[in-house]
Amino acid sequence: MLFLLKKLITVIVLPPVGPLLLAAVGLLLARSRRRGLRLGGFTLAWGGFALLFTLSLPPVSRGLSDSLGGEVLSPAEIAKAQAIVVLGGGARQNAPEYGGAAIPKEHSLVRLRYGAHLQRQTGLPLLLSGGAPGGGEAEATAMARALHDDYGLDARWVETQSFDTRDNADFSAKMLAAADIHSVLLVTERFHMKRAQAEFERAGLKVIAAPTLFPGNKDEADFLSALPSMGALRESTLALHEWLGILAQRLR
Repeated sequence: MLFLLKKLITVIVLPPVGPLLLAAVGLLLARSRRRGLRLGGFTLAWGGFALLFTLSLPPVSRGLSDSLGGEVLSPAEIAKAQAIVVLGGGARQNAPEYGGAAIPKEHSLVRLRYGAHLQRQTGLPLLLSGGAPGGGEAEATAMARALHDDYGLDARWVETQSFDTRDNADFSAKMLAAADIHSVLLVTERFHMKRAQAEFERAGLKVIAAPTLFPGNKDEADFLSALPSMGALRESTLALHEWLGILAQRLR
């Protein structure tokens, strides 16, 4: 129930719903006969639309993403790790083109690919973490199957009980402690690393951040790449989602 409540609050607050709700409230107030409320309503409505437009601009989305930090893993840091932990990022249930099996979604695939890359470099054992918050097959199970079928690798541990990043950390730490492992390469996207690293360190693990999905060469930017886009809005939403999660993390 708490998980669903958190998801509902997130949907309401973040774009595109948040700015559109702001605009809708403004339009309702703009129908008032009182001049002050009417002017305030128009201001609120235009503010909602302006916010949605601004968050759709690539320079803005890049800035929000960059504000979360994250650096490419240093080769010198790799030697300090005992295992690789790859966090799940969603699974698509009942994919008909795969015979009805669950398959990893985009976020899971991006993380899984980098995890496989690091495993081949280091030979370290892999832990995949991700439950099934929406029901069906667990994210980690779908990832383990893709890891075996597509990369020819096998995970030593498959954690399938977690619903969120905090659960990822708690359940993974217990599995690793049983194997006397205390230092890990943590694999997730750059924008998610700040929050994920804090949770895994809280759970008692020494974390070596191994973020992926860095932006391309900024020198390639041109006029068209600065125009509003759904991709930029999505990136802004992901970054704001992380800052909201970090705020909740600190309040706890």
